[in-house]
Amino acid sequence: MKVLVTDPIADAGLDRIREAGYAVETAYDVEGEALLEAVSDANGLIVRSGTQVTAEVFEAAPNLVIVGRAGIGVDNIDIEAATEHGVIVANAPEGNVRAAAEHTVAMGFAAARSIPQAHARLKNGEWAKSDYLGTEVNGKTLGVVGLGRVGQEVAKKLSSLGMSIVAYDPYIGQERAEQLGAELVEFDDCLSRADFLTVHTPLTPETKDLISTDELETMGSGYLINCARGGVVDEAALAHAVDSGVLDGAAVDVFADEPVSPDNPLLDVDDIVVTPHLGASTSAAQENVAVSTADQVVAAFREEPVMNALNAPSVDESAFPRIRPYIGLAETAGKIAGQLLDGRIGEIEVSYNGDIAGEDVELVTASALKGVFTPLEWQVNAVNAPRIAKERGIDVTESKSRQSEDFQSLVSVTVRNGDEEMTIAGTLFAGDDPRIVRINGYRLDAIPHGHMLIARNYDKPGVIGLIGTVLGDGDVNIAGMFNARRAKPGGEALTVYNLDSEVPDAVRDELLADDRIIDVDIITL
Repeated sequence: MKVLVTDPIADAGLDRIREAGYAVETAYDVEGEALLEAVSDANGLIVRSGTQVTAEVFEAAPNLVIVGRAGIGVDNIDIEAATEHGVIVANAPEGNVRAAAEHTVAMGFAAARSIPQAHARLKNGEWAKSDYLGTEVNGKTLGVVGLGRVGQEVAKKLSSLGMSIVAYDPYIGQERAEQLGAELVEFDDCLSRADFLTVHTPLTPETKDLISTDELETMGSGYLINCARGGVVDEAALAHAVDSGVLDGAAVDVFADEPVSPDNPLLDVDDIVVTPHLGASTSAAQENVAVSTADQVVAAFREEPVMNALNAPSVDESAFPRIRPYIGLAETAGKIAGQLLDGRIGEIEVSYNGDIAGEDVELVTASALKGVFTPLEWQVNAVNAPRIAKERGIDVTESKSRQSEDFQSLVSVTVRNGDEEMTIAGTLFAGDDPRIVRINGYRLDAIPHGHMLIARNYDKPGVIGLIGTVLGDGDVNIAGMFNARRAKPGGEALTVYNLDSEVPDAVRDELLADDRIIDVDIITL
């Protein structure tokens, strides 16, 4: 497995990957055809903001498992294309939160106290003390647009300095805002009440130029700070607002186009403090994001949950040990169900009973879908399985119940094609030993492993002996056998055989030629 790194990251991250046993190749500043060639044999790709990971990149990298963004913003990565190709996209949102928050606070103070301007004039020999009358933050109102990780950290820091906090974020609940000491308000209210407004939203089509002329007029005065993403604030409108006195000042660390061009209007306004995207530029932050990104690449290679995956189910690290055994169980149940149902699958239901119903099972459900689709020869994994279901018009439902009649936890996968359905239910024995305990109403205790023959037959003397004889004559050894019947003797029965090798077609045909055998299915796990 090889990891391609196209933007510089701290050596600690590269060492982490090498220590895990994987190769690292660095190719900084590559683009265009050179990037496509470099990524063609890569299994992992690590970037910062300098590399554009487009649909062409995913087309050129058939073996790519994960793209790791060493930082927060992922607007340089085509996540839709990644999902279509089954590639995980993960960022490192925690590693530079403190650094970004501290820089935001510093930029606010720099703008409010005219620190860079006074510094430059003093360096030039001017004692301009009377030209600068600063603004204190104590008793003022901080408006936060986007109360995510960095926004929350900024709010905490400035709240401790005597600021009142109002926030706009349509994706956060009132209870969480109150825990942070913030009043959750509408967008215009946040703007109009803010003495200092700090922006912490990603750049999306919806947030591009989110704050422009009208919004700056709504603010009316005060200071705007943008250390989040360039393009969220209309740069020409902000330059005009500060230059004309609508705002008292601004501080900007991020730009719509980077590196910033000399004719950017923000550079010409003295009361706008600018820095060249330094929010995450501390040694601690650089090491943190590098190590976090490397750990996620390693997790993806080992088929473990990627904690900060943006397009794949993720799970809290503390909860993962509890659900980990059920990931493989659900995938296996899905594989068996998908192979046993005849016809086109139109609906998939994944049910959880008992203790497992109290867990976050999104990753388990995605694994069940992966299991259903894998025998159909679609290129599928837990990243694109939900998308495959949607594209093919397959309804997916998930149900939970803390009640379970016979088992501490039970995972069931049901596939339907309209009139018919197939349900496979599984559980774990002794903590992590998987068992299939129900197949469409038949109760049994089968070990899901390797080659399996599932025979449905009439419960008559000699049938099991016949199956054993035919398999033996076909040089197929039986490793285990599990038998079940629904009702009284003489009715239908079902038997699961674990086999040491594949079943030749001739053997299957010989079994089906006997009137006592209703159906025979060959499953390979």
